[in-house]
Amino acid sequence: MIKIAILSDVHGNSIALDAVLADIATLGNIDAYWLLGDLVAMGPDPVGVMKRLKALPNSRAVRGNTDRWLTDVHTEFPLTPAEISRGAQNNESAPLELAYSMAWTQGALTGSGDLAWIANLPLEYRTALPDGTRVLCVHAAPGQDDGYGIRPTMSDAEVATAIADANADLIFVGHTHWALDRTVNGARVVNLGSVSLQVLPDLRASYVLLEADEAGYQLEIRKVDYDHGVVISQLVAQKHPALDTIRGFLSGQRRPFWEQ
Repeated sequence: MIKIAILSDVHGNSIALDAVLADIATLGNIDAYWLLGDLVAMGPDPVGVMKRLKALPNSRAVRGNTDRWLTDVHTEFPLTPAEISRGAQNNESAPLELAYSMAWTQGALTGSGDLAWIANLPLEYRTALPDGTRVLCVHAAPGQDDGYGIRPTMSDAEVATAIADANADLIFVGHTHWALDRTVNGARVVNLGSVSLQVLPDLRASYVLLEADEAGYQLEIRKVDYDHGVVISQLVAQKHPALDTIRGFLSGQRRPFWEQ
């Protein structure tokens, strides 16, 4: 029997990551870690998160949209300066804070020497379980690190369209911060939820434990409490450029902008 811990959307939150890693430690020996992107941006401790993730044994990671943005904020970030300025004029804080946060995180990772690791992350990871189950790990959806993703509000037909070219039996995604476990046309799709910036009403960190052997596999979406107030205090002390946006997520006062 092998055990694999699968995490996504850490978003530079080492407090949440430490809570998840502590929970994983209670489960006994873990044979591998799969990391599904959006690992460091939009949080107070991108360097600390990188240190923890790079120390994980037998880990495989793929890129998320914010990881890709960090590699070149000028060309990869989805909003133009004009759009950011227009949002600021309309009192839309999230786009402006998101842009500032990307530059802030890029600078932190440049200083720590970790930006190259992020820049080299692949779009997807494929493998097979001991029973032959074909696995695909990707951030948003097969072939995509961004976009609408796969979320519980989608119909089976919409999910089927999203995974039509996956060529996999078991598909793990993140991106939407909204956990899901659904089987469509014989393929099982599992959205891990997120380690940080969780979607209401459940603000706990979320990850998946996968256990597999020659007879088959089983998985569990696990939820872990952590102290959101400590993270907010870190952001305040730093005068973090995305303080208001992230504090709104962590305190449950607003839904993430991609769910509005």
